[in-house]
Amino acid sequence: MIDAHAVLTVFMVYVAGVVIPGPNFVAVVHKAVASSRSAALALVAGIVVVNLFWASCAIAGVGIVFTSFPWVALLIKIMGAAYLIWFGSRLLFKAGTSVISLPTEQKDIRFRQAFVQGVITNIGNPKSMAFYAAIFSTAAPAHVSSGTFLAMLAVVGIIAALWYGAVALALSQPRISSAYQRGKKSIDRLCGSVIVLLGIRQILK
Repeated sequence: MIDAHAVLTVFMVYVAGVVIPGPNFVAVVHKAVASSRSAALALVAGIVVVNLFWASCAIAGVGIVFTSFPWVALLIKIMGAAYLIWFGSRLLFKAGTSVISLPTEQKDIRFRQAFVQGVITNIGNPKSMAFYAAIFSTAAPAHVSSGTFLAMLAVVGIIAALWYGAVALALSQPRISSAYQRGKKSIDRLCGSVIVLLGIRQILK
């Protein structure tokens, strides 16, 4: 039997949390305007998979794990910050580099890389970790049936896919991509700076 109240609570909490811009949002925006639509959606898929992982952990009690072993949360936080700083710095250093058309085989590799980028960006995202450990876990009941558990995961997966997918589809339109190509250097520097600052902020908090 599905606990409709618990699922509705998770729905409202997650909708409120997912639309707040963070590293995931910046990564999707940049991938959508700088790369292909398929690559942007591959990155979104990576983000969604990790959201499902965090949601599963939250329902299972990841908040208790982080409380009992704070070094685990600290390690994830530092690794995530290091990745964000590396990724943002890479955008800054390569700002303005022309985009080269790739053959099919290399495009397939690029799509896999985009998926992995989505996974790494989200797994080390302090916003995701804090949200699921502190907020999402309290919204979920202590004991849930398998039906309720799957319904909660479905809510997370669908909302994340719709939100980030909509961002990717909207910003990968040819007109927007063309505008990006005209201002590539400035946009890359802006996105890179934002991501680096998010990484530094993560370390300092």
